[in-house]
Amino acid sequence: MKLWDKGISIDNKIEQFTVGNDREIDIHIAKYDVIASKAHAKMLQSIGILSAEELEQLLKGLDVLDSQIEAGTFVIDEQFEDVHSKIEFELTKTLGDVGKKIHTARSRNDQVLVACHLYYKENLQLIQSKVKALFDTLLDLAETHKDKLLPGYTHLQVAMPSSFGLWFSAYAELMIDDVYLLNAALRTVDQNPLGSAAGYGSSFPIDRELTTKEMDFATLKYNVVAAQMGRGKNERTIAAALGSLANTLSRFAMDVCLYMSQNFGFVTFPDELTTGSSIMPHKKNPDVFELIRGKSNKIQALQGEMVLITNNLPSGYHRDFQLLKENMIAAFEDLKDILDIFNYAIQQVIVKDIDLNDDKYKYLFTVDNINTLVVEGQSFREAYQKIGGQVQDGTYVPDTSKKHTHVGSVHNLCLDKIRDKFPQ
Repeated sequence: MKLWDKGISIDNKIEQFTVGNDREIDIHIAKYDVIASKAHAKMLQSIGILSAEELEQLLKGLDVLDSQIEAGTFVIDEQFEDVHSKIEFELTKTLGDVGKKIHTARSRNDQVLVACHLYYKENLQLIQSKVKALFDTLLDLAETHKDKLLPGYTHLQVAMPSSFGLWFSAYAELMIDDVYLLNAALRTVDQNPLGSAAGYGSSFPIDRELTTKEMDFATLKYNVVAAQMGRGKNERTIAAALGSLANTLSRFAMDVCLYMSQNFGFVTFPDELTTGSSIMPHKKNPDVFELIRGKSNKIQALQGEMVLITNNLPSGYHRDFQLLKENMIAAFEDLKDILDIFNYAIQQVIVKDIDLNDDKYKYLFTVDNINTLVVEGQSFREAYQKIGGQVQDGTYVPDTSKKHTHVGSVHNLCLDKIRDKFPQ
């Protein structure tokens, strides 16, 4: 069953290759094709293509399919090329000639396009809500542990005093930047492409503003060629935003793995959140965070894939675009899982007490001690050389009493300011 079937048979090898695994992927966009089909049917009735009775029949038929999709009983059988042909077949099987009318004034191209727009829009919003949940968790952890000092590192060498409050809230504030990019991607896809048909519009007097309202898009993609050229551009934009968030999560997961190791020993987790070794009974491995790191890095590679699939394609539709869906949808589904498990696990973090009198942290306060000498009247260069000399000759004794008072520093986290900054 193909929407483009003209009664001519096609080589089985060619068919298998061109269909690929669209059937499996399209389950994720099935409900959005139903949403778009309802809007399209209402528009067809408004311009006289469908009668009121035919519209009612189509909407009831689409409701049945929507219920099946929601219940998980909707299946795209092997005789169908994709979800779009399956839905039209079911409507035709139930409603006869009325079902055949649903494809009037649209192409499979803009069916795919609008279904993807709707999927991307809803899932970008869902990811933002999951980011907000993790953001709130991190700021709560920062508040709880704001007075617990943590060694700060540069070049993986002990550098200056930090704190768990500073660490947790750093990643929280970084995620605000990721949400800015998610919002930009959301604005890109929150434009209705339906009505572009095969990329050049329709000779039917379709009402694209009606479908825009019905599907709750912010605006139209007015130019029909621009709408079709959005294939690929949408995915490149989204991949950049998802990749930015994935980078933040990957780096945070790496910190957790590092800080759990015995050589650092800053945090741990309940035994039930970790895994063991088949031969080393003492092991307590951070597998969850290692997989978060790996999956997040995989998502960061998506932007390059989207660019290479679509780079330098001329205007108009090309079958290359079919290849965009699989890994784009997989990235959304993986990122939602990553955010959920990260939030679940990090809430159970056990912050350890760190003995900053340990000899390996001896030089953690050298900069603070230099600054104390500067406040007392020495030039910075003189103070630097004095403390440096003490370090070299082994006479340095750290003074740990100095506080950092400026905005955003270890003793002035500004957690309320960071919380207020999160985009609404």
